[in-house]
Amino acid sequence: MLLLLILVFISLHQVASDSVQESFFQCFSSHSSQNQTSEVVLTSNTSDYSFVLQSSIRNRRFLNTSTPKPEFIVTPIHTSHIQSAIICSRKHGFQIRVRSGGHDYEGLSYVADVPFVMIDLFNLRSINIDIQNGFAWVESGAILGELYYKIAEKSNLHGFPAGTCSTVGVGGHLSGGGFGTMLRKYGLAADNIIDAKMVDVNGKVLNRESMGEDLFWAIRGGGGASFGVIVSWKVRLVAVPETVTVFRSVPYTTELGGTKLLQKWQNVADKLHEDIFLHAVLDVSDSSSSASNYSTSVQVQFLCLSLLRVEKLASLMQHSFPELGLKPQNCTEMTWIQSVQYFAGFSTKESLDVLLDRSTQFKGYFKAKSDYVVEPIPEEGLEGLYKMLIEEQTSMMILTPYGGRMSEISESEIAFPHRKGNLYKIQYLVTWDDKDETDKYIGWMRRLYGYMTPYVSKNPRAAYFNYRDLDLGKINNNSGNTSYEQAKVWGFKYFKRNFNRLVHVKTAIDPSNVFRNEQSIPVFPSQLRK
Repeated sequence: MLLLLILVFISLHQVASDSVQESFFQCFSSHSSQNQTSEVVLTSNTSDYSFVLQSSIRNRRFLNTSTPKPEFIVTPIHTSHIQSAIICSRKHGFQIRVRSGGHDYEGLSYVADVPFVMIDLFNLRSINIDIQNGFAWVESGAILGELYYKIAEKSNLHGFPAGTCSTVGVGGHLSGGGFGTMLRKYGLAADNIIDAKMVDVNGKVLNRESMGEDLFWAIRGGGGASFGVIVSWKVRLVAVPETVTVFRSVPYTTELGGTKLLQKWQNVADKLHEDIFLHAVLDVSDSSSSASNYSTSVQVQFLCLSLLRVEKLASLMQHSFPELGLKPQNCTEMTWIQSVQYFAGFSTKESLDVLLDRSTQFKGYFKAKSDYVVEPIPEEGLEGLYKMLIEEQTSMMILTPYGGRMSEISESEIAFPHRKGNLYKIQYLVTWDDKDETDKYIGWMRRLYGYMTPYVSKNPRAAYFNYRDLDLGKINNNSGNTSYEQAKVWGFKYFKRNFNRLVHVKTAIDPSNVFRNEQSIPVFPSQLRK
């Protein structure tokens, strides 16, 4: 009898599931001007479903069988498919998640704990370069490598100031800020957005003029996923010289000069000429000359991109940072697009086609966090930091210098607020290979973050939105009643005083809070709305 009841339950569940699927497909077809529903809407029974779902997941923490999967994956070919996905998801009570690249530290673009539809934009990746007028239209599903490649096809005197990892998706990168090796010269990727095309909660297609300046302000650094689906961006291209200069120092152990160099770097990196970007990387080095002579230490390495010729760079560095001992023979001159390859980890002798590869070599487990530093960390603070890093030998820290153009742009110019007063930004990262060690490594990362509290920004302790971190707080998005009080705990860390303006924009554009996730922008309670 029990077996019969189980079989009946399974049968009823399957019938209900089939009914919902059929209803969703009918809804999608009726609202799309393109008759391609079977091609762009995938279900778990579709042969390509698993491949598409896993194709751009970079963090194996979200690749296990127990991770919630989308009811439908929509892979738009036309804007009408996005409109249909939004309308039909709302009709059937599904949450909406939007993915453009998959470099999503907490998986919020492709994981939800309630039934949801994932709109994956990878088919929308056209790029149109207008060198004469100095701009490009790029669709959100493109990766940064594709954008750089297309620019280089047209000109060796133009570039774009975005990230170094070529497989990052344009949509999330630009909407969250987007920094790279030219941020001290030209600011963030988001600082160079001049128009956008998006679909709102009602399925309406908007551009800068029709969305209004408040919403256009919000999607530049405030994240696009809280407000709608950004289809494409119009970005300003920037001037680059025919020849740039790169430099990579030898790794310095902290015992043999690394600490002194790092202390000097903290005091000068944000004050260097704006054409010089010099960041620092800390990681753990194992060295052994014999079985009985084994040591583990932290090492510091400095990497530089300069938009100056090598002689000028060497002269300026000799004046500002002579301790580093940078000499012309230590540097390499190359084109800007070759420097893109260089910082992405490719050989400059390889074909530029490597920038078109949407796959990534790393697909392990990782946890990341971020901080901003406003005063140099003293030597005793660094010594304690080294001890903690040595505990986990797969850990690293990337220190990105500010200053230059980043100090000239107002905190309220766009939604991204972290500007003048910051010496540098920290990205903490730890990786591992065994899923059973996940709690161990995440616990260690939290202890490291706790240790750094006295040495980083305060009131609020700031964080970078594109390095999403659910440890900062998250909200229950099972219902539309998102708590503003809960959200501001992490909202002020990401957006500082811009957070309240973002909430006003969100309340106006999406009052029912349809576009939501665990760290989305909330709406004001009804009694506070104006």
